[in-house]
Amino acid sequence: MGIQPEEVLCSTAARARQTLDGLLPFLDPHVVVHLEQEIYRADSDELLERLRELSANTISVMLVGHNPSIQELAVTLANESGRQQLAARARLAEKFPTGGLAAFTVSSDEWSELGRCQAHLERFLVPRELR
Repeated sequence: MGIQPEEVLCSTAARARQTLDGLLPFLDPHVVVHLEQEIYRADSDELLERLRELSANTISVMLVGHNPSIQELAVTLANESGRQQLAARARLAEKFPTGGLAAFTVSSDEWSELGRCQAHLERFLVPRELR
């Protein structure tokens, strides 16, 4: 899919690490992985705050965590401009299954400014869509 994060923030929980292990062969071998225990129990506001702490030099990040927090964060970030974005946001809100992937583009150059409706949902992929 062309998704190549510079950094990965991953929960230390076994299932999150298993998900990451399945992704690593497809990521750049130089990707920086941070295993963070705090992600396990974090709510969506805490996950957003963690993203806001990223260095301005970080271009892209992947967050591997848990529901319902990941789903709530994705819905919070997704902007609502246009019919297509509203439909995509509604799909996110309906169900974010285990192994789901939401890919966003953020317009701000500063992670510290990341907030509600400030990300463009590029793609939402669920496991049943994989071949």
